[in-house]
Amino acid sequence: MLVGFGKASYLEKARQQPDKVKMVLEKVATDGLMTTIEAVRSKLAQPLPLGYCNVGVVSEVGVGVEGFKIGDRVVSNGPHADLFKVPKNLCARIPDEVDDESASFVVVGSIGLQGIRLAQPTLGEAFVVTGAGLIGLLTIQLLRAHGCRVLAIDFDDSKLGLARQFGALTCNPAKGEDPVAAGMAFSRGQGVDGVIITASTKATDPVTQAARMCRKRGRIVLVGVTGLELNRADFYEKELTFQVSCSYGPGRYDPNYEDKGQDYPLGFVRWTEQRNFEAVLDILASGQLDVKPLITHRFAFEDAPQAYQTLTEDKAGLGILLQYTSDVAERSVRKVALTAAPTFDAQRPVMGFIGAGNYASRMLIPAFKAAGAQFHSIATAGGINGVVHGQKAGFAEATTDTGAMLANPGINTVAIVTRHDSHARFVAQALQAGKNVFVEKPLAIDFAGLDEVEAAYAAAHADGGGPQLMVGFNRRFSPQVQKMKALLEPLQEPKSFIMTMNAGAIPADHWTQDNAVGGGRIIGEACHFIDLMRFLAGSKIVSIQARRMGDAPGVAVTEDKASITLAFEDGSFGTILYLANGAASFPKERVEVFAAGRVLQLDNFRRLRGYGWPGFSKLNLWKQDKGQDACAAAFLKGIEQGTPAIPANEIFEVARTTIEVAELLRNQ
Repeated sequence: MLVGFGKASYLEKARQQPDKVKMVLEKVATDGLMTTIEAVRSKLAQPLPLGYCNVGVVSEVGVGVEGFKIGDRVVSNGPHADLFKVPKNLCARIPDEVDDESASFVVVGSIGLQGIRLAQPTLGEAFVVTGAGLIGLLTIQLLRAHGCRVLAIDFDDSKLGLARQFGALTCNPAKGEDPVAAGMAFSRGQGVDGVIITASTKATDPVTQAARMCRKRGRIVLVGVTGLELNRADFYEKELTFQVSCSYGPGRYDPNYEDKGQDYPLGFVRWTEQRNFEAVLDILASGQLDVKPLITHRFAFEDAPQAYQTLTEDKAGLGILLQYTSDVAERSVRKVALTAAPTFDAQRPVMGFIGAGNYASRMLIPAFKAAGAQFHSIATAGGINGVVHGQKAGFAEATTDTGAMLANPGINTVAIVTRHDSHARFVAQALQAGKNVFVEKPLAIDFAGLDEVEAAYAAAHADGGGPQLMVGFNRRFSPQVQKMKALLEPLQEPKSFIMTMNAGAIPADHWTQDNAVGGGRIIGEACHFIDLMRFLAGSKIVSIQARRMGDAPGVAVTEDKASITLAFEDGSFGTILYLANGAASFPKERVEVFAAGRVLQLDNFRRLRGYGWPGFSKLNLWKQDKGQDACAAAFLKGIEQGTPAIPANEIFEVARTTIEVAELLRNQ
């Protein structure tokens, strides 16, 4: 599916994702056409590691991980790669009786097993498996192991031959055989007990046929992908059960289970993803599941492109194995050269990037490149993003060894664009190493991290000099905000601000909502507007008030629907409305300033209007500009001229204020 999607044209991609098309059109209406095109192109250009079924040997064990040791043979759902990191709940040790090739089918076998668990078969029941592909043939064998009679339906006679080899009866509609009639005959006229659909088709036929061949109160489980235009009468009269199976089982897409390693108690959730892996391994060890006949191709890992071509073009292909034959030591590299013999001017900023996600690759790296930055190294946890975006941007090397990059004397400037919980640590380490630091907001997600950064900054400047520190508060550098600042500068009286951020809803379990990882959306995003108000006021923040929306039954408690009021030393004050409960079609960001009988109104960094300003009425842009390019250029210029683009005291003031606001909201 991913390979096919990647090869599709923009039009074909749009047809496959109509919900995303709607989001794109809404973004065009609010942000403009060119900004939207850039965002879509960047999103589609993000590399995705392929594969999720593998066998390997444990080379390292993380802190706090129990049950695994170096040298263990394991299955996991990690990608097709020489070396990768996998959470402990997504791998399982392989019994000695199971060889590597057989074990490589465990994860995909667990997909079929989870569908079976939802269908709850019992000994002697009659089941139909629609779609005799790889998962279908595994499902047939697992149903047989449950003591069920099985009828397999598919259009490919060679695959049905394998189904018969595994003990199933078969039906081939391509030969004119009627699936419903075959199902009724197979069930001795009573209707089958259940149907598991493992086919992949846009047609609704598999679901319709399943309903018509089922007995009263039969069970239908969709493991594959089909059309879902259901006929109510087919389901109503028989009181059929229809359910869509989710991947490998309970725990899938639960970050607490998959990423944080929090297992479900066995007494309450008997079969989790990991326990399904173990169950498939056990049945392989017993000999009741035979995957050898399912292996149709073997490729050396270096020939992976040919393997993926076979996957998409050879309809007879089933189990396609990638074999890793090269020496392990040769494959375990931490650094890859991207350009030959690069040279750098050490008197100017020579940059290392930590992180190459969507924002880094779409916004920051191009912004720094446009500003003339010298790119030395790009460090990422997995390496894929680093190599892909590093080559595109002209970095000298890609690495997964962040520590070595920070210690490299040839790098004097570091940009940090990682998850928020790592910002303070990386900033402190970079400052201690004497590097100039640009960190994407926030500077820190708690007071402990902020104290660590302030201490590192103070130590680095103990002798009067020292590296520069800057947070990516790009909005203050946008051309329209710069115009607003110039208009407001001569005014001596206090100003009033209203800033509205139509932030849009993000699920409560998203990492940005996790206070320990993302710091919450106030710290992670609203900090932009706290800094912007501080910049336009040109005065210290002296008081803070904050109020979030009250709790309501059935609504997740989050802090992203809040009002923040700041007062400044010069008498100015302003309110930030950070709201995640608005319409996506409404402009995302609006800034209004009231002062001296005049008003400035900025809509979404595209349209600026002035009311009552002598000689100024509007400044509109044909393309949204939030100041990313100017922000990067100001940082580099500040390093070369020895004058910070944002004074350090303002950076720390805004960071401390933002954390205080978040604490106020959380304690209500």
